[in-house]
Amino acid sequence: MRGMTNSLTIGERVAWYRRRRGVPQEVLAGRVGRTTDWLSKVENNRIDLDRLSVIRSLADALDVSVGDLIGEPTLLDWNQDSGTRTVPALRAALMDYRQLTPLLASPAPTAEPISLEELRREVAVVFEAYQASKYGFVAGRAPLLLADAVQAAQTYGSEAQGLLALSYQAATSMLTKLGETDLAWIAAERGLAAAQQAGDPVVLGSLFRLVVHALLSNGRFDSAVQLTETAASVLEPEMTHADDNMLSIYGSLFLAGSMAAARSDDRPRTQTFLREAQEAANRQGGDGNHMWTAFGPTNVTIHRVATAMELGDVQVAVDLGPDVDTSGLPVERQVRHSLETARALSAWNRADEALAIVLEAEQRAPEQVRHHYLGRQLVLTWMRQQRGKPSHTLAGLAQRLRVG
Repeated sequence: MRGMTNSLTIGERVAWYRRRRGVPQEVLAGRVGRTTDWLSKVENNRIDLDRLSVIRSLADALDVSVGDLIGEPTLLDWNQDSGTRTVPALRAALMDYRQLTPLLASPAPTAEPISLEELRREVAVVFEAYQASKYGFVAGRAPLLLADAVQAAQTYGSEAQGLLALSYQAATSMLTKLGETDLAWIAAERGLAAAQQAGDPVVLGSLFRLVVHALLSNGRFDSAVQLTETAASVLEPEMTHADDNMLSIYGSLFLAGSMAAARSDDRPRTQTFLREAQEAANRQGGDGNHMWTAFGPTNVTIHRVATAMELGDVQVAVDLGPDVDTSGLPVERQVRHSLETARALSAWNRADEALAIVLEAEQRAPEQVRHHYLGRQLVLTWMRQQRGKPSHTLAGLAQRLRVG
């Protein structure tokens, strides 16, 4: 239940579900190829569960979702931007049966549909808010954007279909951040269908990447790897004359795939995908934000850090992470890298440095730090590791993240 298990670490959730299933420690440990001593230390917070491949193996053995173990979905706080209608309103928009087939579509509305130019502006506003980590704004605005985009697609044809696909992309991106994986999959599927109707290879590639992210959020890492390769083969003919939009989409597809490969413990594919992304970044010639990808050499380096952590190469992440200059990227990318760097430093017993990074990230994007499982789990772990009373700084952060 959203918000009810925020005060539990991942290890404590493993213990809770293991007892709920009636599985002895030695049995669960055997199912995931580990020792009973290892599992005992996990459940008692003496070993951090910081690799999603390991978390997924435990989730599979317990017949629960990855989200159940990392505490997702999270409850989105109301604020001035969000109002009091957030994810449920987006759920209602996505589950409108009239979108399933033209046979069930409503009669043409009497109101004039939004113009394509205005719809483009709406899409840009929502994407920019997402990249600024304004979750409440995006969650409140996305249902209205989808309604406008659906009506426009019924009126204007292929160009509007492309904007509809991007509207679904914005919704999916927001939902994956909140851990609403099933809704994210619905939105991604609808978006890909609209992208195919649009006939624009850049939009199609953007939605391919989105579906990879949706698979990642559902813990389907092997499928995400396969889709990356299939989608890349579809887009390959476009690469001979690719502009910056296509280069960014193509490179970002491989970045998403590199995370999937790392979470599948597939080192060769991880490195192959990162090389493909680096080649696209080199051709692009520098960092950019084409199609809201924040793609370029810096984002490739960010993913080298993130994949190193997923593969258990903490030293690599510690060596690279703190030196990456993300100041030219959108806030969402900056803060996501900060959390990854803090995770690496914490794993290397440099918790004070890690805490300073999380506090600075919270200053820039409080909603993102509050709703990302890494931020919550880092703070919970530090709280558990205190031998005495936690510092005022740490206790205050835990309270703000609703984990104290």
